[in-house]
Amino acid sequence: MEHDILNAIWPQLVLPIVRITFFIAVGLFIANIIESLNWTQRLAIFARPLIRLGNLSAITGASFSVAFFSGVSANTMLAEAYDKGQMSKRELVLANLFNSLPRFFLHLPTTFFLTAPLIKFGALLYVGLTFSAAILQTLLVVTCGRIFLSAGGDGLFEIDAPDNARTGWKQALTKSVRRLKKRIGKILLFMIPVYMLFFLFNRYGLFNRMEEFLATKAWFLSWLNPQSLGIIVLQVTTEFSAGLAAASALLAENSLTYKEVVLALLVGNILSTPIRALRHQLPYYTGIYAPRLALQLVGISQLARAFCVILVAAIYYFFT
Repeated sequence: MEHDILNAIWPQLVLPIVRITFFIAVGLFIANIIESLNWTQRLAIFARPLIRLGNLSAITGASFSVAFFSGVSANTMLAEAYDKGQMSKRELVLANLFNSLPRFFLHLPTTFFLTAPLIKFGALLYVGLTFSAAILQTLLVVTCGRIFLSAGGDGLFEIDAPDNARTGWKQALTKSVRRLKKRIGKILLFMIPVYMLFFLFNRYGLFNRMEEFLATKAWFLSWLNPQSLGIIVLQVTTEFSAGLAAASALLAENSLTYKEVVLALLVGNILSTPIRALRHQLPYYTGIYAPRLALQLVGISQLARAFCVILVAAIYYFFT
């Protein structure tokens, strides 16, 4: 048994980790270049018809544009407009939900280039489904605005990115290298131990015991493959890259299908994001909005996001 493990270490553990690390480094560098040059903000042009259709104001449209490169700046615009009486609380809530789509695109390059080396084709499925959830939330916001808001002002006004958001290629390259060095260490800190751990889990039959536990105790997750529980646990207790590392290891062992991995990542997304929102999003929200309002905005946004992801995941589970 020990001899078999030693023989499997190089082809099944070392080489996959080296290959994945290389592609993650390349992908993150490209993602950082895209974000540093603020190319994602060009997508804001597609918001104009949605703003008009949803009876949303010019301030909401401007905030949407700014959210493509700065969530803090976008929220600051909304908070100032609300404090000045230029925006109702109802529209403030809808505007905050509306800005989830720019936030998705802001992190899309990093998410995709992080998932693609680890779960390959599963990355397209996962990103596609989370994108569908973001689109669904946007359509719900537009529908609610159409129903609950009166016709807005006299159209959108243009807003330019701040000067410090305009970055040249040299600055973008320097910034990307610096961010890559900082990020890759954290990713490897989780990925390597997790990959090694799941390699051993498969070798020593831990997932057979988890299957027995699932059959008798964890009835609420009985629709999931027992081996996918480790992905969810790591995604909730550590971070997304740890769950991806676990998923990659299980795919390499042919223990899970792409569908099972994607469903596990979606469940982990649903369970982990609210916790991280309270830990990271709420503190800076309370610096922009009144504490009670900040808690309401974060809570509503998490409920809306969870609803949309659950709906998309359910459709994917039952109809594929």
